[in-house]
Amino acid sequence: MSLEINVLGVGDTFSEVYYPTALLLFCEGVYLAIDCPDRYRAVLRDFRKISGRQIQVQEINDFIVTHVHGDHMNGLEGVGFFCHATASARPRLHMLPDVARDLWGRLAGGMGSLWDGERHHPMALTDYFQPMPLYTDDAVNIGPFNVQARYTRHHIPATVLLINAGGQTVGFSGDTSFDPNLIHFVKDADLIIHETNFGPAHTSIDDLLALPQPIRSKLRLIHYPDGMDLRDALLPLLTQGEIITLG
Repeated sequence: MSLEINVLGVGDTFSEVYYPTALLLFCEGVYLAIDCPDRYRAVLRDFRKISGRQIQVQEINDFIVTHVHGDHMNGLEGVGFFCHATASARPRLHMLPDVARDLWGRLAGGMGSLWDGERHHPMALTDYFQPMPLYTDDAVNIGPFNVQARYTRHHIPATVLLINAGGQTVGFSGDTSFDPNLIHFVKDADLIIHETNFGPAHTSIDDLLALPQPIRSKLRLIHYPDGMDLRDALLPLLTQGEIITLG
């Protein structure tokens, strides 16, 4: 068995070059999306062009929402409307409690009412999605994926993930300032996908370069700013459209 990591986007909210950071994991015939940026079907279309993988949004039944900044969840509006309009199954949204608490407040302005040609119908999050809990003190199984979650240090509640599937483990930092406790949480993963960007709520590359070599050797960077050159990067960067297979 193997764990496949499809890199849909690598950028930050300001990027003019890349889609916002988003991953799509695949194992044993099941997809697990991490975050859902705007124009998600276009994100998948462009990933198909680069990778040759024919992935459609209807095949993705599970999304982990790491936090409610727009570059990580704005695409849920389009996905929710699309699935509702096509009578597709309601996707499951897996979230830590503080993320779940804030999500509908971000979506309700655009999704809280539907017009049928004669009258408005009030809508709720559960009309579009199936909210599912993540916990900080217990793992959750999502199909073949065993998911552990913790909160990061960020402007708002955000999530770090440790996911095991196919006998392989990947750690994903989510948006976070540098946090030794987070590093300890993911240090035994086979691959550590860690953000880097500017400002106190993100992680500087200098902090990552100071980590012990056994951890540095597992790092791949994501959520990086435009202008970070792949050729000059001191730590390896993930590239949009890349597919990583573990195992």
